[in-house]
Order: sequence, then C-alpha cells, then structure tokens
Amino acid sequence: MFAMENAGGPPIRRGQMARDWTKGNIFHNLWSLSWPMIISNSLQMAGPTIDMVWVGRLGTASIAGVGAAGMGMMILMPAMMGLTMGARAMIARFIGAGDEEDANQVVRQAFILSVGFCTITALVGIFFAESIMRLLGMAPEVVVEGAAYMRIVFGGSIFMSFGMMAQGTIQAAGDTMTPMQVTVGTRLFHTLLCPFLVFGWGFFPRLGVSGAAVTNIASQGIGAIIMIWILFGGHTRIRLTMKNFRFDLNIIWRMVKIGIPALVTGVVQPFAMTILMRIIASFGTLAVAAHTLTTRIQMVLFMPGTALGMAAGVLAGQNLGAGQPERAEKSGWLAAGLVEGIMFIGSVVLLFWSTNIIHIFSSEPSLVEITSTFLKIAIAGYVVMGLNAVFMQCLMGVGDTVPPMALQIVMMWAVQLPLAYFIPKVTDLGVYGVRWAMVAGMWFGAIFFTIYFRTGRWKRKKV
Repeated sequence: MFAMENAGGPPIRRGQMARDWTKGNIFHNLWSLSWPMIISNSLQMAGPTIDMVWVGRLGTASIAGVGAAGMGMMILMPAMMGLTMGARAMIARFIGAGDEEDANQVVRQAFILSVGFCTITALVGIFFAESIMRLLGMAPEVVVEGAAYMRIVFGGSIFMSFGMMAQGTIQAAGDTMTPMQVTVGTRLFHTLLCPFLVFGWGFFPRLGVSGAAVTNIASQGIGAIIMIWILFGGHTRIRLTMKNFRFDLNIIWRMVKIGIPALVTGVVQPFAMTILMRIIASFGTLAVAAHTLTTRIQMVLFMPGTALGMAAGVLAGQNLGAGQPERAEKSGWLAAGLVEGIMFIGSVVLLFWSTNIIHIFSSEPSLVEITSTFLKIAIAGYVVMGLNAVFMQCLMGVGDTVPPMALQIVMMWAVQLPLAYFIPKVTDLGVYGVRWAMVAGMWFGAIFFTIYFRTGRWKRKKV
C-alpha cells in the first residue's frame, strides 16, 4: 500500500491513498475504511493481554501488579486518543477540501502537542508510580511489581503518543490499510519478544514484569518510528515536511478546543467503570468475575461498532470539508444501520449460545450461570449500542466534541451510577440491578445521541 517512487517526480499513490473518499459509493467507502480499523483496534487492545499471558506465570503478585497498573493505562490511553481527536478532525476537513498544506501544518503542531502531554505523563509515572499503586489499596508486594510496570510504560508514553498521533493522522487522511499493516507487524514482534525478556531466555536478561513493559514500549516505539517515516517519506496521503515550519498557537488552540472535550469523554468512562466495579464488588468475588467476563465478551462485540463509527467520522469530516454535508450525514446513518445489524446478530448468538461462549473462559457452574444472566440482561442494551457508538465517534470525528462529552458525563454519572447504587437497595434484583442500570445508561445515550445527530447542528461545526 506504500507509494511507489516515480523517477524524477512525486510518489505515485495507489489504493486508498489515491481514492477520493468524498465521491463514489458510500457503503463501499465505509467498509473499505472500517475493516482495517477493526483489525488495528483489536490488535492494539491485545497488548495488555499478551503481557498478562506471560506475566501470569510469575505469580499472583505479578498478575495483580500488572492488572492494577492497567487501570492507569485505562486512563492514559483514552486521554491520548482524545488529544489526537482535534488533529484528526482538522486533518479530515482539510483533506476533504483538498488543502494538503494546511493538513501538513496541523500534523506538525500535533506532534508538538504530543511532546508536551507526554512529558507530563512520563514525569507522573516515573515519580509517582508507587503512590498511585498505594492509592489503589494494593498490598506491598503488588505495589512493587505494579510500580515497576507502570513506571516503564508511562515513561515510554512518548512512543505511544507519537504512534497514536501518526496513526490517527494517516487514518484521517483516508488511509487505514497502512496503520493496520504496521500494527500487525509490531504486535507480532511484541508477542515473540515478550517471553524472552520476562523469563530471560537465551542471552536476554530476566526482567520479569519489567520485561513485559519494556517489550510493550519497544513495539510501540518501532511502530511510531515506522509511521513517522511513512509520513515524512510521502508513503501516504500526507507528505510531512518541516519546510516553512513555524510554531502556530492558533492551530494548537483549535486542536486543544476539540481535543480536551474528547479527552474528558475518554477519561470519564474508566473512572465511572472503576466505581461501578466497587459497587459490584460488594456482591462478592463471583459477581466481579462474572462482570469481568461479560466486559471481555462485549469488548469483542463492540469492536466493529467503534471502527465503523471512526470510519464514518473520517468520511463525514472529509465530506464537510468538501462542502457535502448531506453526504456526511448519510455516512453516519449508514454506519449506524450496519452496526445495528451486527449487534442484532451478536445479540441473537449470545441469547442462544451464551453458555458455550462463557465455557471458553471458565467451566465453573456458578460463574457460568451468573455470567450467562449478565449477558442476557446486557442484550437489552446491546440492541441500541450501535447508535451510541457510531454517533459518538462520528460527532467527535467531525470535531463536535462537546455534546458527546456532556452526554457521556450525564449517561455515566447521572444515570448509570445512581441507578446501579439504588436499584439493588430498593428492589430484590441484587447485583442484577447493577446490570439493568447499565442497560438504562445505554438506552439514554442511544436516544440522545440519535436526537442530536438528527438535528444536524454538527454539520455547521467549524474547526
């Protein structure tokens, strides 16, 4: 998918790089953009799982340490993704308008913003890792293991941020194949190297938990270097150069205005889910385990919706830049319809074969029973989750990030959490009341995201 060099001239663009996404069949464009995103997002999520596979052999303290440090990552990663949203929205608009020079300028300023953000997160991780672990109430041996992992991952966040920014830039320009190819390669490298550094195989040192963190950062670093080389080499829609570079506070401020609400949107959910987990924990270990399994299963189910929403955001942003707001709106509705179809099929599968799916993770009868009930309750929310996921991603993709932030805060903090607390107290539903509260939140989000998207106010958003 890389550009081919044209003797004496600019690179010849092939495939996605040459396509004008503001023209042609919307369904074909949507699918062509989204399926590589599904693979890329799935592989990005696989990182902590790969680490846990090998760290799990080091003992309970190591497992707990990496798991607790992962809670910090649940905040860091959405924060980074939110920060890139401003750049993505502006790049999509400029590419749609055929203004590659301004798109180039946005990318350069976005990397400056990344340096500033990651300097702060690196300092926090390096100097406050132990304090964060103690704040989570971890035992001393867990603090040691978790802090070692967190310090390395946060310290290397510059690689994650640069890689995420480069990937978002390339995707917003309309090339999702290249980031997918890079992600496949780096995750393969991660998978192969991790056990060597964890256990000290061959001539490699035995680093234990730290080895998993080093491998994660190394793979992220390699991916970031490759994607930055792709940008500077003109192997994608944007050919990044430092020609006429200047520090542009206006562009940075415009990115921040879009990115900060998206950052808050990304961070709100992990915080709320942590409180939700504490409520569920009051019902015992079995309830926590069932909730964890349900979450793992629904993450797989939601992946197509997130990817299609991101693809719809790219199409909508580029079409708004090209002065085609109606085509932008059609992209969102089509994506929502496709995701609703996928969620309906997935819900039917869960309704009739939930027990078989749960047995992949556990065969303990009591755990299988409660998890199966959790999933059947969740289906009532899954049937509208496509609307929630697609419209939120689509709105953020065009730079209208304040309404999604407000709706997410209300959905999580004014609907889900209060209901999760009170329903078990005023009914005999017990922990199942918590799951019904989550369903109520899904319906609230779906209804209001749909209403707002239908108003079309987002089509007049300036970035």
